[in-house]
Amino acid sequence: MKTIHVNRATKIVKKGEAPPYQQVKADICVVGAGIAGVSAAIEAARLGHKVVLLDGLPNLGGNAANGAMGLFCGFFSHGVVPFQLTYGVASEILRDLGAAGRLYLKPPIAVYDEVALLRWIENKVREAGITVILNSYIHRVNVSGRRITSIEFTSRYGSVVVEADGFIDASGDAAVAWNAGLPCRESDVGMLYGSQLMYLTNVHIHRGDDQAKLEAETSKCLEEKAPQYGLMRKSGFLSFPVVMEEGVAFVNMTHIETPLDPLGASTKIMEGKDQADRVVELLKNEFPKEFGDAVVQKYGLLGIRQTRWIMGSRQLTVDDICAGTRFPDAVARSSWPIELHDHPGGYVWEVFPGDHVHYIPYGSMTPPDMDNLLAVGRCIDGDVAALSSVRVMGPCIATGKAAANALDIAGKGSVHDISIEELENRLSDNLNRADHIDQAAKP
Repeated sequence: MKTIHVNRATKIVKKGEAPPYQQVKADICVVGAGIAGVSAAIEAARLGHKVVLLDGLPNLGGNAANGAMGLFCGFFSHGVVPFQLTYGVASEILRDLGAAGRLYLKPPIAVYDEVALLRWIENKVREAGITVILNSYIHRVNVSGRRITSIEFTSRYGSVVVEADGFIDASGDAAVAWNAGLPCRESDVGMLYGSQLMYLTNVHIHRGDDQAKLEAETSKCLEEKAPQYGLMRKSGFLSFPVVMEEGVAFVNMTHIETPLDPLGASTKIMEGKDQADRVVELLKNEFPKEFGDAVVQKYGLLGIRQTRWIMGSRQLTVDDICAGTRFPDAVARSSWPIELHDHPGGYVWEVFPGDHVHYIPYGSMTPPDMDNLLAVGRCIDGDVAALSSVRVMGPCIATGKAAANALDIAGKGSVHDISIEELENRLSDNLNRADHIDQAAKP
């Protein structure tokens, strides 16, 4: 018998009584590492702060890097000659992914490679010296008076407590505000639906073919035959991302409920993939020439649009958006349409005319009863329709930058007492600059 000379030593381990958790101290704690949280963390670190960035996923980037999405929405205006609305981290991403050939500008969106974005985020976070804690979920938010003192997180590797001077809720579901006992908002008009996105490969259509015609035909087919295939959504679209290899299609043709209870949410994740598979069946049967050999290359994370958000010092309304109201405390802007997924078969899509721009007020980021907490991304306060127009990636990046700067100005004081004039000066590019599309990749 052959003898293998390797180290075979083991030891016996057992969970001890102490320490019950690992303690981390920071200036700013960002909860949620989607694009809004990443923006906030990078901006805060560049301002000289010690930053901790936490997320429940094993990867950074949230749905932007893990959702099989590949579309930057809300970066540009919707006019005849689009101009850039969000700068800072957004400009760096456009520049760097563009230089690497992993980005295609298609106004008013930009198509990108998710893997390239994920690595860009990881590299920038590491360069900024940010402490990252993944696979971790909120267990308890500790509050003293009007301030959060620490947040306890639990993970498969043990528990962590983060103490900080300031906190940013980038969780997407207002998890920090909710667990701090603050009043939050949910839709009072019924379920708001998410989507299971996916990439298909082995699709037989080449660049230069009439892709637009096929996209229109598949959309019409979905509208007519969704019930036959057991599909909830009757309107949707597919596209052929030019930054990926030929024969790949991006598919967005599903609606999935997104409940906040743990059992329901887990069930819907599986139902989402079932709905996606039914879409594949429809495409294979109805368009065998193009999709007969198609297979799912990647299911993204379930795309959750709107679930729960903070009650802020000011609520952004759909009337504000339609009027293009520029608030005295404006911190970000958008021109994305009203995109409200409030019924199972379809959604509201109301496009604004010309170079319409609307603004996000700082007050929509500030829970009135807390002095060191700000919300960003889809956690900010708006009515249901208003939030549907400002929860896309461009405004999310902009609110992340606003939160980092507001906490920097506040220091150990209150986010309600800062100089709005100083904050707006720091955010001037995101409020006033208007480089057109041919200049958009410049930082």
